[in-house]
Amino acid sequence: MHRRRRTALLLSAAIAAAPLLTACGNDAHPGAAAVVGGQRITVSQLESRVNEVRAAQRAAVNDEAQYAQAIADTGTLSRDTLHNMVLDRVLHRAAQDAGVTVSRKEVQEMRAGLEEQVGGPKALRTAWLQQYSIAPERLDENLRLQLEAQKLAAKLGTDTSQPAFWNALSKASEKLNVDLNPRYGTWDVERSSRVDQQAPWVRDVTTAQAQQPA
Repeated sequence: MHRRRRTALLLSAAIAAAPLLTACGNDAHPGAAAVVGGQRITVSQLESRVNEVRAAQRAAVNDEAQYAQAIADTGTLSRDTLHNMVLDRVLHRAAQDAGVTVSRKEVQEMRAGLEEQVGGPKALRTAWLQQYSIAPERLDENLRLQLEAQKLAAKLGTDTSQPAFWNALSKASEKLNVDLNPRYGTWDVERSSRVDQQAPWVRDVTTAQAQQPA
């Protein structure tokens, strides 16, 4: 797989790799979906991002059945979108710490290369929407994220699949003191990834049901 294509899998791979953990959360930041480096990502900001994706999905299909299927296929959109918003800030901090920068020209060059690979601008927008739930207006923003990841890995002498890369993100996560609203799960500092919070009562009820005699 082409290296630029492979780095585009960073976000989805991080989500898929996250284990189910329990951790502490609090409501110390009302109205915030997350606090990263003392800066709030508000619930309204998150909802706005989600609405961008939903609007793009609606515009991309021809009937209600297709739209309903698109929604069903992205049932965790709010949580995954928040993951991406937090990871963006974590990665940007790790890149800053390593002296890595990405120019607008580099983003444009990457976009042009990807458009050539997939068959044009519309095809690229469609691919990013379907595969990564990235709204068209956020495409350049996402490509900047991918370039930062690629350049950070190169600076570290590794690639985005190796521990050295994720260790850098882990250090950035710790510095930024990422705090998620418990309704969206928790942030695993070691993996720099959002994880779902499993409520004890869910586990207890499930166990009790499994132990009932047939």
